Amino acid sequence: MLAKAYSAAIIGVDAYTVEIEINSTESGEQNFVSIVGLPDAAVKESKERVRSALQSSGLMHPYGIVVINLAPADIKKEGAGFDLPIALLMTAVTGKINRTMLSESMIAGELALDGSVRPVKGVLPMAVHAKNMGRIKNIIVPTANAAEAAIAAGNIPVYPVDNLRDAVALLSGKGGIFPFQKTLEEATDASEKLSIPDFAEVKGQACAKRALMIAAAGAHNVMMIGPPGTGKSMLARRVPGILPPMHIDEALETSRIHSIMGILPLGIPLVTHRPFRAPHHTISDAGLLGGQSIPTPGEISLSHNGVLFLDELPEFKRNVLEVLRQPLESGSVTVSRAAGSFTFPARFMLIAAMNPCPCGHYGNMQRVCRCNPPQIQRYRSKISGPLLDRIDIHVEMSPLGDEELLSIPKGEKSCEIRKKVSTARKIQEERLGSKGVYCNSQMQAAELQHFCELDSQSRNFLKHSIRELQLSARAYDRILRVARTIADLEGAERISQEFLCEAVQYRGLDKKLW
Repeated sequence: MLAKAYSAAIIGVDAYTVEIEINSTESGEQNFVSIVGLPDAAVKESKERVRSALQSSGLMHPYGIVVINLAPADIKKEGAGFDLPIALLMTAVTGKINRTMLSESMIAGELALDGSVRPVKGVLPMAVHAKNMGRIKNIIVPTANAAEAAIAAGNIPVYPVDNLRDAVALLSGKGGIFPFQKTLEEATDASEKLSIPDFAEVKGQACAKRALMIAAAGAHNVMMIGPPGTGKSMLARRVPGILPPMHIDEALETSRIHSIMGILPLGIPLVTHRPFRAPHHTISDAGLLGGQSIPTPGEISLSHNGVLFLDELPEFKRNVLEVLRQPLESGSVTVSRAAGSFTFPARFMLIAAMNPCPCGHYGNMQRVCRCNPPQIQRYRSKISGPLLDRIDIHVEMSPLGDEELLSIPKGEKSCEIRKKVSTARKIQEERLGSKGVYCNSQMQAAELQHFCELDSQSRNFLKHSIRELQLSARAYDRILRVARTIADLEGAERISQEFLCEAVQYRGLDKKLW
């Protein structure tokens, strides 16, 4: 007896359809269940979970030989999300549920031995895929995943189920379960409850705050260098609070990646705050880019549309740092494995922090540095010139004095800085939106020539700066982008020498330290 249903699986950051077919043949032999279609160990074990869940729910297990096929058969299937559709198909074979409704539904969920349904990863991209398929009329998911499915499913009703009995009752037409309702506005309101530390809590460091505001306004990469305790990490963790709100497309794209990794906060199906990721310096290149036999997104993709913070930058392995070159330029990363090549989105704002030397006190007027010149050189040489070129703004930070430490913080609040940043971003979107570019850091050569024209005085100043600091062509482009952002913050049409001077000063570490 044949029956079929639809589920979905994740490959890269997208979902694809998995058609699940079942055929039961009565036989005098002992019950036998076979799952085919390249299942991994977790999928093969589902037959035992399903058997126990059916018994606990008072439902019959098909008798005889049962063959379950997961199509397409040439792609490996992973995870426990096929438990619920397999259990419902087995129930359909025994004649307990409506096969027509079952064949028009996309179903995902992991079963516990008592029949309860547990949440699974990647439900949001599955719901997007179901909407795009056009032939799916119902989506059945665990209650914990219903919110993320509802905001992405469009007009397709999303039914939340707590246990296998609820799903059977729904498909047998007994009612009692209603579609889950969740609008984008409600999801946004839930996300806005998350709190982010405020810039006003940071004492001193006015120059660093100014640099981070410029970086946020143009989505520029930043490196902060200074002794321990100067507030580098404290400032970095407050940057998401001054970044402009995400557009709905950005929020859905970011939420899709977080859903795949199973890290969406409970009760918050939509990520509207820009993500902040701070991996430890022991991370591998696979952890940063994405890995496994079928690659999943790494830290740089989890920080897509947000901030990637690398603290103690020289402590990271050099090969790990070098893999950042491609995503910093292109905004995406391509990972190739035996299963194929996968491209993940990775447009993030990089904030790096480091000490000036191994002991951390080089240049500190209050502490004595114990490092000799070769040690300092080896420490700094861990950061290559090409990577440094890709960091737009370099900020040198000094320890706070006694008066600053004892004073009450008087800086601008994050909400005030955010208004200035958002205004500058709107100017950039109006200027660059028609070219598919939405912030100054993304400008290419054509946009730089058109929107970053310099007068003769500014051109001479920049020529002198390039000669003195021995800047590369890439550093020259970065200076123009930062100067354009400073002009946007000030509401100026053209780049003046004043703005250019400030942009050049953020490249001062090129020659001084490297």
